[in-house]
Amino acid sequence: MSKLFEPATLTTPDGTGLQLRNRTVLAPMCQYSVSARDGVPTDWHLVHLGARAAGGFGLVVAEATAVVPEGRISDRDAGLWNDAQRDAWKPVVDFARAQGAAIGIQLAHAGAKASTYPWLPAQAEGSIPMGDGGWETVGPSTTDIFGLERPHALDIPEIQASVQAWADAARRADEAGFDVVQIHGAHGYLIHQFLSPLTNHREDAYGGSYENRTRYAREVIKAVRAVWPDHKPLAIRLSGDDWVEGGWRLADTVRFVREARELGVTAFDLSSAGIGAYHGPSGPGFQVPLAAAVREALDGTDSFVTAVGLLTDPAQAEHVVVTGQADGVSVGRAALKDAHWPANAAKVLGVARDGNPRADQYWRAAW
Repeated sequence: MSKLFEPATLTTPDGTGLQLRNRTVLAPMCQYSVSARDGVPTDWHLVHLGARAAGGFGLVVAEATAVVPEGRISDRDAGLWNDAQRDAWKPVVDFARAQGAAIGIQLAHAGAKASTYPWLPAQAEGSIPMGDGGWETVGPSTTDIFGLERPHALDIPEIQASVQAWADAARRADEAGFDVVQIHGAHGYLIHQFLSPLTNHREDAYGGSYENRTRYAREVIKAVRAVWPDHKPLAIRLSGDDWVEGGWRLADTVRFVREARELGVTAFDLSSAGIGAYHGPSGPGFQVPLAAAVREALDGTDSFVTAVGLLTDPAQAEHVVVTGQADGVSVGRAALKDAHWPANAAKVLGVARDGNPRADQYWRAAW
């Protein structure tokens, strides 16, 4: 019996829990496919996410979805700041769930890393000029660490309005039918910018000490949890380490996840870096130790911790779960190459044909 393909439960405040058919998670990956530049998801999102739900993932997580227009990484990102976007997400949700997968959405605000060209072939790089549809970016402090246009430093009323935008987007995510909201606190985007001393140079209640730098993240969690139903789990993705002395380090992450768990977050996905030049390790499973440290810190709390980062081989993924380094694995680029990564992994790991998560329509491929 494969541990990776055992069912899992994501804890919820009301005690019911969300049941996952297995422990594979489709990592949220930007598709840069909103050609109308209005934040409304398209048929591409239905096909992309629907194919991977049919391919056997236990949980499918939609890409970084902006809570406000200025929070988009690029002008082709999806959003959830209005009801038209909410309504366009509904058929995507319905189809994914009909395939037996749970579906989540990663809510995001890119902060100082917003207003950039889509990361696609033959595209320019860097900030989109104002005259070409770009916009003023925001952050906890002005900085040029990203090599982009310097952001406007948010004032207190703007921070408070930003927190409310996260809550409004979470409410729409519920109305669209999503099973999980994942707060994007990683990869150098706005929440991470507040957390890290590399980008947070404030001298008020949102900067300086650990307590102050984590204030925005805690306020976002509280606001989202207040509107997100008690029968649905709340998740967060974090950069476990900046890999830079003087930045956000693993010890900070371990401390923060305990606080986040007390605030109602029950699922944690551990990535790393995203601010400045990369100085960390590389290679298959290079971020697994971050997930292992968080899982140890949350032992006994009924939390679901996933590892992510170059987890491409079924045996490798199985090993991560069997050895207790994580409760599940998030698969990204490998799933871009193979929408049926879970179903094919289940076959490799010896899961019986009748237990393979492949869609019924593809049953002839199950042996």
